[in-house]
Amino acid sequence: MAVKQGSIIAGLDVGTTKICAIVGEVNDDNRIDIIGIGSAPSRGLRKGVVVNIEGTVRSIEKAIKEAELMAGVDLNTVFVGIAGSHIKGINSRGVVAVSGKTKEISKHDIDRAIDAARAVAIPVDREVLHILPQEYIIDDQDGIIEPLGMSGVRLEVEVHIITAAVTSAQNLIKSVKRAGLDIEDIVLEQFASSKAALTPQEKEIGAVLIDIGGGTTDVIVFVHGKVRHTSVLGLGGNHVTNDIAVGLRTPTGEAERIKCRYGCACTDLVEEDETIEVPSVGGRKPRVLSRQVLSEIIEPRMEEIFTLVKNDLKHIGYDETLLAAGVVVTGGAAIMKGVPELAERIFDLPVRRGMPTNIGGLVDVVNSPIYSTGVGLVQYGMEFDSLNTFQKTNEDHLFPKILARMKQWFKEFF
Repeated sequence: MAVKQGSIIAGLDVGTTKICAIVGEVNDDNRIDIIGIGSAPSRGLRKGVVVNIEGTVRSIEKAIKEAELMAGVDLNTVFVGIAGSHIKGINSRGVVAVSGKTKEISKHDIDRAIDAARAVAIPVDREVLHILPQEYIIDDQDGIIEPLGMSGVRLEVEVHIITAAVTSAQNLIKSVKRAGLDIEDIVLEQFASSKAALTPQEKEIGAVLIDIGGGTTDVIVFVHGKVRHTSVLGLGGNHVTNDIAVGLRTPTGEAERIKCRYGCACTDLVEEDETIEVPSVGGRKPRVLSRQVLSEIIEPRMEEIFTLVKNDLKHIGYDETLLAAGVVVTGGAAIMKGVPELAERIFDLPVRRGMPTNIGGLVDVVNSPIYSTGVGLVQYGMEFDSLNTFQKTNEDHLFPKILARMKQWFKEFF
């Protein structure tokens, strides 16, 4: 359900390192024009999870105020991204017998199949966040997109279910609401990033998106245009920064600056005679070191991240034969020189950096992997107008409304 021309949509990427607010407006071509951007250092999150509500609220307020000022609008509602190691994704299948004498599949049959797919054992401390459709199967005939009105005896549906820890989600909701905002919807961050950084062709022939944030690395796999796998690894760009701080004996803030300015994930790409100035701790004089030394610190950690992702994909049975479009890396750490080259070496697949596409407005400003999630949240909001299916919420009743909205979304998908 598309939103109307001129509608204002805001996305809020609540990350470990930074909090980013993106404001978009639907233009005449039913595309998004980016009209406002705001960002602030994240002061209250660790590995994607809120650990200090007050610090998170202040960072959100600062990012939102900056975005409002640039866009010239007042924001009341946002689409919020959620991440963290507590996120879990599973594939599920629902099977029902087609009712009625004619054996013609009705909406009631589709609803029952979806309910059956949702009937998986989920711990009491977790709730369903997304139900992402994959395909319908009628009497062993797979690949069916729209089963309504077709004849059959047995109806199956395959879905990808994403769950979140209730407490982690509630703390995120409280932080956003204390910043004076209503939540339009909560969206898995790598799913949002995929909307901005992956093309429909890549999703169709098979691709994996790796979003390397500050505290986590988020993974999502698409095959035949549908989500087949999601996972979250508890490693990210901050671990690289910490490695640099320890290895070069420099303050963490300086380590981050050095990583962003001089970092390279592939030592082979660094010239032997390149040097960098490294500030010392305790008032000592700065030192001049070879840039290769910096790269030799960064490369093993980035290699570890990509190897963990590769092992994760192998565990679920995905390899280069199923991922013809290869790998897309996005997120803050993807900006570093040598990241695609290192990933190509690890995965033996084509690799590119993922940046927001299919947008207008402030394109040059958001033309960076760090804005993929924020822009993706806005694009998600444009594609799914939740005003009709997901009412304004409070933290006590968020998940029941998300489930109701997801069920409606599932119907619209097919």
